[in-house]
Amino acid sequence: MTNQAQDPTQFFMTAPSPCGYIPDQMERKVFTHLIGRRAKSLNNLLSEAGFRRSQTIAYRPACERCSACVSVRVPVDEFKPSRNLARALERNADLIGSEIPNTASAEHYGLFRSYLSARHTEGGMIDMNILDFTLMIEDSHVDTELVEYRRRSREPGFFGQPEGPLLATALTDVLTDGLSMVYSFYDPRETSRSLGTYMILDHIERTRKRGLPYLYLGYWIPGSRKMAYKARFLPQERLGSNGWARVERYSDT
Repeated sequence: MTNQAQDPTQFFMTAPSPCGYIPDQMERKVFTHLIGRRAKSLNNLLSEAGFRRSQTIAYRPACERCSACVSVRVPVDEFKPSRNLARALERNADLIGSEIPNTASAEHYGLFRSYLSARHTEGGMIDMNILDFTLMIEDSHVDTELVEYRRRSREPGFFGQPEGPLLATALTDVLTDGLSMVYSFYDPRETSRSLGTYMILDHIERTRKRGLPYLYLGYWIPGSRKMAYKARFLPQERLGSNGWARVERYSDT
């Protein structure tokens, strides 16, 4: 008699839809559900294979005429910030990052709406209400946390925690081989801080302190202005047809 898995993983394909990054291109995704007792182990396995998580779905581009999306991860023990990246650390030396449970709040949602209104007025996320946002933050069957970034207060709050204004938040998955930045948003008025860059640098250090080898940054698209910032974190590894390949020098093409 052949033993079969009680809950075999099933994969599905989305219908073609307009790509949000490359003009006149149609995109499709292959996806599966991350639920039940195998969700954590499956998320680890699929993340290493280039999948990303959105709530209880793991997905990966599977476009018929395009393979532009490239998974990127940073080997944190070998990473050293360039002079330009180091300036982002200096500009945000007054911030404190705190790891908290992935529970959404009105404060998070207000920051999220401000971020979308200033930076991402196009696309489906602009229509997300507070219920949609709460599901994005809380609907997870894997190890997920929020990292809040607040300006350091002169006087400590209760239990010595910072009580300054919330400037940025990152939704982060904890994998067996690293951290994966699922989604991040920040105060768009703080233009001089480079908060998006700072959150990545801070997550590199958080990954290193946990003794994990990689920070997963999601997809990079050569030539895309929206994705160009990811190529700055070197050295990095990019997933191709022959597996993860190391990249030492900056290139946005």
